[in-house]
Amino acid sequence: MSGRGAVVVDTNVFSARLSPQRAALAERYEPMLVGRPAIISFQTYAEVLHGALRAGWGPQRRRRVQAALDAVETIWSGPELAQAYAAFRVRCEEVGHALGQRVHDGDRWIAATAVHLGVPVVTHDGVFRDAPGLLVETQLTA
Repeated sequence: MSGRGAVVVDTNVFSARLSPQRAALAERYEPMLVGRPAIISFQTYAEVLHGALRAGWGPQRRRRVQAALDAVETIWSGPELAQAYAAFRVRCEEVGHALGQRVHDGDRWIAATAVHLGVPVVTHDGVFRDAPGLLVETQLTA
């Protein structure tokens, strides 16, 4: 059972709330998020905006996306988060975890945000599993 404190919400869970095609995924994660302070990384903020632009969403839908982004706390990059990111990457590299690989830069920023804040990440992405020092809450099964 998950705790009831703040969580960092990964892009896949956050963006599911914005797409009718992904409503089922959003519903799966709603119980994990309700009543909890939701935080996103600057990486999720950028990925959500990128997805809306790439999909060619019109002005009304983009305003809805912006409102959803404005409604959550965003952690922006800075010296402390950069230090956490670097240390997290080293730990991942040392244990051979996938988050140590270059291809996972975006996911690593999200994970480092959660580690830095000392809160879990809520995700539907298995790459976060078993990362050193990262608390993960997911509906994925083994």
